[in-house]
Amino acid sequence: MNFIQFIFTKTFWVQVLLAIVLIVALCFGYLFWLDWYTNHDQKITVPNLERMTLSQVDASLEELDLRRQIIDSANFNPDYPPRSVIEQNPEAGRAVKENRKIYIKLNPSGYGKIPVPNVIFKTKRQAVPTLEALGFEIGDITYKSNIARDMVLEMRYNGEELKPGEQLRKASSIDLVLGDGNRPGATYEPASTGDDTTQDIDN
Repeated sequence: MNFIQFIFTKTFWVQVLLAIVLIVALCFGYLFWLDWYTNHDQKITVPNLERMTLSQVDASLEELDLRRQIIDSANFNPDYPPRSVIEQNPEAGRAVKENRKIYIKLNPSGYGKIPVPNVIFKTKRQAVPTLEALGFEIGDITYKSNIARDMVLEMRYNGEELKPGEQLRKASSIDLVLGDGNRPGATYEPASTGDDTTQDIDN
């Protein structure tokens, strides 16, 4: 069998096809190796993600071939917009490899709810620090007749009576109703000093 006859055989074309597949595979392998070799030492500077929304974070990291993962959200921070990044790891400016995962904490949408402590029948001096220590704010302070001066008789929120144990968001404003030190129903008349007494003097 001469060469001309051989190129028309099935064996020849099988060998040609195998050679083409091998060449293509080698080309792809070389390109992959070249890409890895030129980029394996390349470092990426982590961007500052603070105050970004989740969509902004995704857009920023995608451009740099970085990934993100959300970890447990911290307590609400009023200095940051709701649902924005308040903390990241690694920090901004650090050099990392591509495809590195960046861990972020998002600011909650608002303060969480906590139970209101029982400060009924406590003095103002006791009640105010107790409420403020839990993150509540003191609103209006009003008085009504009660012999116990400056004792908390009621708590109110948005004009409604507030019971101990009810849950409010941190930083909510609680109004206090205190006793004024007067006995209910008692009336008081100023003592006469005699200044209003006049005498007619006959000349």
